Amino acid sequence: MTVATVSPTVLARPSGGYAMLAVDQREALRAMFAAHQSQPVTDEQITAFKVAAARALSPYASAILVDKQFGWDAVIAQEAVAAECALIAAADRFTASATEFVADVAIDDDVDPAAVRAQGAKALKLLVLWRPDEDPAPRIALVTDFVRRCRENGLVSIIEPVSRAPRQGGAFDHDAGILAAARELGSLGADLYKAEVPTAGQGTPAEIVAGCSRLSESIAGPWVVLSSGVPAELFPDAVRLACQAGASGFLAGRAIWASVVGSPTMADDLRTISVDRLRRLCDVVDDAVSR
Repeated sequence: MTVATVSPTVLARPSGGYAMLAVDQREALRAMFAAHQSQPVTDEQITAFKVAAARALSPYASAILVDKQFGWDAVIAQEAVAAECALIAAADRFTASATEFVADVAIDDDVDPAAVRAQGAKALKLLVLWRPDEDPAPRIALVTDFVRRCRENGLVSIIEPVSRAPRQGGAFDHDAGILAAARELGSLGADLYKAEVPTAGQGTPAEIVAGCSRLSESIAGPWVVLSSGVPAELFPDAVRLACQAGASGFLAGRAIWASVVGSPTMADDLRTISVDRLRRLCDVVDDAVSR
């Protein structure tokens, strides 16, 4: 059976820009909660946050990314996502190490593309670790397999290559890794590419634009930025500059909701502080893509 190809625009705003929310963080989110409490952070606590964030923020996002491990089933069962917000399922399985929450990534076979599509998913997302001291062949094979699975099931494919230090340590140029990953993986057929912001959004505007322009030259299709590593107060400008250089929006979580994690008024803060941040970012995207 041939499944119709789905355009990534199903994840976009009416403006054509992407203003997508990520709540697929896993052990990193547990660590964020642990910084604010003495008792162990339970799986149920993580799930409850994801449901609350989806309920508060999805009415303002063009799409929302949710993980199977802690969020997907609860978000679906509790109908926490606004009808106008597209669903993205994280299709990556993480393996931790002594120093990294995510040391290795594989496609999660517990995420059945046909099943999540039946539940309303429009896309799948795969994190890919790019390390300068590792053979590129397994990364290329991983992305190629992922794109094939998405196409066979009528789902948009989103890849998220992130630049990581060498496995054995040593000198490391993070920005060089961002660009090298785009050159290696940006033309393998993924419908949407999710990239780190060059300089983590802390360079000059000219430096950020130059870095994003190089990404645009290397990625064969639309791409968006993520917010991990970028100070929340700098992320709106980073999105604006990235769009100026060819990006089409963002798929981000931390810049929107990280500051309210562990707050005694977290539910209210999601509806006020986080909603305000997301709405501002939506305005930035709409303005940038209309120019």
